[in-house]
Amino acid sequence: MDNAAKDTVRARIQPRRAIAEFAMVLWHLRAILAILLMLFLILSVAMYYVGGTVDASTRTQSSLGQTAYFCAVTALTIGYGDVVPTTMLGRIVAILLGLLGVLVTGVITASAVYAIQVAAQRAGLLPR
Repeated sequence: MDNAAKDTVRARIQPRRAIAEFAMVLWHLRAILAILLMLFLILSVAMYYVGGTVDASTRTQSSLGQTAYFCAVTALTIGYGDVVPTTMLGRIVAILLGLLGVLVTGVITASAVYAIQVAAQRAGLLPR
């Protein structure tokens, strides 16, 4: 085995470098992430006022905190079902929140993959 092959075998991605690259990618995407956060907040307020969210166990109107919880759970695509929208507009907003959550997850995942690729290139594991 020659020296170049030994160096390639020993080359590793430094976790600190990968995390720094990930932070840099997120910093470059800060405007997009801020827009997505604002859209989440707007949809959450819309859900509170036009969604008709109710607590499924008591069938009473949910509070602002319960509605915010419902919006977060919906955007994370968990969907426990303990708070539900009762109006058509509320269901549309819930669908939009779910799509927004998938979009945010995709952006964050793609950013992490790109950061790992850049760190691997800097370590000499991938061609530039």
